[in-house]
Formats: sequence, C-alpha cells, structure tokens
Amino acid sequence: MSAASTDILFQPFRLKSLELANRIVMAPMTRMSAPEGIPGAANALYYRRRAEDGVGLILSEGTVIDRPASRNDGSIPLFHGEAALRGWAEVIEAVHAAGGKMGPQLWHTGATSSPRGWDPGAPVESPSGLNAPGEPRGVAMRDEDIADAIAAFARAAADAQRLGFDVAELHGAHGYLIDQFFWSGTNLREDRYGGATLRERARFAAEVVSAVRKAVGPDFPLILRVSQWKQQDLKARLATTPEAMADWLVPLVEAGVDVLHCSQRRFWEPEFPELDGEEGLNFAGWAKKLTGAAVISVGSVGLSGDFLGAFGGKGSSVVGLDALVRRMERGEFDLIAVGRAILSDPLWVTKVRTGDHTALRDFSPAAMAELV
Repeated sequence: MSAASTDILFQPFRLKSLELANRIVMAPMTRMSAPEGIPGAANALYYRRRAEDGVGLILSEGTVIDRPASRNDGSIPLFHGEAALRGWAEVIEAVHAAGGKMGPQLWHTGATSSPRGWDPGAPVESPSGLNAPGEPRGVAMRDEDIADAIAAFARAAADAQRLGFDVAELHGAHGYLIDQFFWSGTNLREDRYGGATLRERARFAAEVVSAVRKAVGPDFPLILRVSQWKQQDLKARLATTPEAMADWLVPLVEAGVDVLHCSQRRFWEPEFPELDGEEGLNFAGWAKKLTGAAVISVGSVGLSGDFLGAFGGKGSSVVGLDALVRRMERGEFDLIAVGRAILSDPLWVTKVRTGDHTALRDFSPAAMAELV
C-alpha cells in the first residue's frame, strides 16, 4: 500500500473551536497508571509523545467524576480535586507544547467490578443496582444521586475547559454508568429515567449532555462515546434497527453532542448487513446518516485481533489499512480512533504518513503494563 493511499487520513478537520491537522484520534485506553488517582510526569510524557508523533486528537484514558465509587480501581485517575486537576493541567500543557490537541474522557464506572479486586470504600451505584441482567451489585441511584452525578459531569467538563483542553468526551459505552441507563437489562427503573424504549432510557444521558453544554457554552466541542456491545455481554445490542438507533442517538445530539464516538470491536463490520450488505455502513456510518452529527469510528485499526484478546494475553499482528481508507474515502465517518497500535508504537502516525509500513510494530500485550 502506497503512502499516497493514506492521504485521506491526513486531511484537516474542523468543528466549532476545534481544528485538527488530520483525522487520526488516539483512542481512550485505560492505563491504571495514576497512583492515588493523580496523573504525574510519566502520564504527561506518555501523551506528549503521541502529540509529537502528530496524532490529530488525543483522548485521555477514562478519568472519573466527583462521585463516591465513580471508579473501580485505585489507579484510575480522578478529574476532580486540586491535586488531580493540577496533574491534568500539566498533561495538557505538555500536549499543547508539542502542538497537539486533547480532551479528557469523563467517566463513571457504575456497578462494574474492579479487575484487581479493589474496594472503592463506598457502595457502587447504577440505575437499578445491577451490573448485568440478573446480577445484583451495589445500590440503585436515588433521584438526588442522579442529580448529583449529572452536576458532577458538568463540573468536570467545565474544569476541562478551564484547564485548556480542546474538547471533552463523555463515556457512555461499554456497560459503564451512562450505558447502564441505556441498557434494558440493567435499567429496570419505573420513574422517568427508565422505560420500555431507548428514547426513554436515554433521558439520563440527555440530561448529562444538556448540563455539560450549559456549563461549557455553545462553542466547546463535546464528544459522546457509545457502543452496542457491553463488557458484560459482547453480543448485546441496544438498537436492532435504524429506527431504534435514531430514537437513541438523535435526542443526544439535540441535547448538545457534537461528535458521536461509535465503539465497535472491529470497525469494518457492518451494523445492519441485512439492509445494505456485508460492505454496508458500520456503526459510525449509520450514526452519521441518522443524526447528521460528526462521528468517530474505532475498532482494531491496523491490527489482526480485537482489543479484548489483549486482556487475555494475546498479541496482534500488523494488517493493512485498505479497508479503513476505502470507508473513509466514501465519507462513512469523519475521524478514526486508533488504540493498541498507537499504544505500542508512539511513532505509528509518522510511519503511516511517510509510508514506512514495514516498520509498523505488531502489538504485544506487554505494552499494556507500561507507559511508553
């Protein structure tokens, strides 16, 4: 594959106050490398290296809002409190000094459990006290808990803007708190935050978005990450038809989302092949078609295996970018997020841009244990 064939990846992108040099996004990846939740010099250097390589937009690892038990591991960074925010200020200063653009991914892990058995010291919270369908964990949120969580997301986004970040992303995917409201299996509420339809269950997310938009004003770009699959059930699907997907996503865009970050395990898989075939639109493509919003696609870019294999100790080999280029050239999505390929190779963008594909590295799961 020639270097010229990747030119589509290196076209600029503009949205509101955001101007990106190219279409490549560093995907948010949980690193569990912030002792006591405070990002430090190693974190700043990790992100700066990607800015130096020319990543168009860097999205941070998930960083949690100011709620009891909002994280499920003690080394997940906080996005509240003087020390943590000072650490994040140093991160964005380092990224900007290298010419990069960045946003934090604002997160609440909901009722999900710690992969390392960590105890948050407070009851975990979720829409109905469930981590998965039929799996009780923690407590159901009261109205005041919901209101406080909404306010905490808004404060975090306002802090991101104040610190000089270029965007903010809300994590509404993968079976965490916002997604647990979307999912009928974990949202059994009978009040206005529950309901039989996706539109009804999206009310919490819409109120979070609305509160964030009010806090940051009209020009600060806001991204929302969404997914069909859940870590609790890889085959889960919130929307089984385009009509259901529109009911889910359109109200969120109307509430103030600028960019939908549509998470798939494999970006090339069609979302509704029964409608447009095996080469049909992927999740991001359908989201763009149905909402008119800008979209980010993601999922195993440049690698043979999906990221879940990495958690089982599996590596992945380099594969070509032909399918990515083909879909981007037809305008299916606006931006592409790259995770493990950039995690293990801080020079991935430069190698792709210059056509040095033979120098691209396979992914080793050992890369997940260190900040490089």
